[in-house]
Amino acid sequence: MRIRPLSIEGAFEITPAQHGDDRGRFLEWYRFDRLAEAVGRPLDLAQANLSTSAAGVVRGVHFADVPPGQAKYVTCVSGAVLDVIVDLRVGSPTFGSWEGVRLDDEDRRAVYLTEGLGHAFCSLTEGATVAYLCSTTYRPGHEHGVHPLDPDLGIAWPVAEPVLSAKDAAAPTLAEAGAKGLLPDYEACNKYVKSLRRIDDSR
Repeated sequence: MRIRPLSIEGAFEITPAQHGDDRGRFLEWYRFDRLAEAVGRPLDLAQANLSTSAAGVVRGVHFADVPPGQAKYVTCVSGAVLDVIVDLRVGSPTFGSWEGVRLDDEDRRAVYLTEGLGHAFCSLTEGATVAYLCSTTYRPGHEHGVHPLDPDLGIAWPVAEPVLSAKDAAAPTLAEAGAKGLLPDYEACNKYVKSLRRIDDSR
């Protein structure tokens, strides 16, 4: 398994080693110890989500209030998606920037994103199936979105006409979310993540 940091602090790409023969393939798509070594703390698993999407569907950009926020470990178990991580943390050196990673059922890559980062993806194939491991459960009223087509974000979606849910289509722009006080604060996120590391170290 190879884990490399992305250009946004707190985001990582994970590429597993695959072992195959005429029967098929085997891989470890998640290793808590290897991930903890790379990111500095274990990922507490509180909820696992699975979604399927038609080709051209864009989901996101989603994020949660910090604390507690929601760290995610995401992979595509069938088909292919362009997975996008957006830095929504006000005060971050990379605030407003994004990075995309292709997740598919060939390379079997995954991404990890820490609390405070935004997450979205675009389905590149019919029926693309995405699995998410999450550090916290869903909290109604504490999870938000930024419009995925916001020109200030400038995400280069690989489809001409992205298909959005009604909720995502009604999401505020980055500037509007900031004006409403919805966006996470970079220093507060770092302070919270450091507190989690101290808790983990004491176990």
